[in-house]
Amino acid sequence: MDMLKIKETFLNLPNKKIDMVQKVINGDNDKPKPKINITMKGPSCKQVIILIKYELAKRFFKDLSMHVININCALKNILSNMIADFIHAENKGIVITTNNVSLPSDLQEIEKYIKNSFTTDVEQVSSPRLPQSKSYLKIIDIPYISKRSNI
Repeated sequence: MDMLKIKETFLNLPNKKIDMVQKVINGDNDKPKPKINITMKGPSCKQVIILIKYELAKRFFKDLSMHVININCALKNILSNMIADFIHAENKGIVITTNNVSLPSDLQEIEKYIKNSFTTDVEQVSSPRLPQSKSYLKIIDIPYISKRSNI
C-alpha cells in the first residue's frame, strides 16, 4: 500500500505511525536476508569413525543408548574431557559424535570398549580414527571480457 493512500485514509495520524502502518502492511524490509549456505558440510573433527561390517553394526545398534553410556563411563575413568553425544550408522561403519576433538588416549579407550563389545569378531572391527580429509575448491581465475577489448 502506498504511503499517500495511508495518509489519505488516516488524516490525523502522525508520520511515525504512518511509517509503522506501512511496515506492517508491506512487511519489514529492514530485516537482513537469510544467508544461503552453498557449501556442503563435511565430516567434523569431533567425530570418531569406526569401520565395521553392516551385520556387526546392526548387532551393535540393538543397545545403542547403553553403548553411549558405557563409552562415557570409560572416558570418565581415564579423566577425559570428551563425552560421546550419540552414535549413528554410516555406509561403512559407525560414527561416534563427541563434544570435543578426541585425543589418542580417548581413541584407545573407545577402541578397547568397542572390541570388548565384539569379542568374537574383533578382527572385523577397525581401530577408531578421526576424519582425515577436507576438500575444497579454489577459484583461481574467472575469464571476462573487458570494455576495451575488440572481441
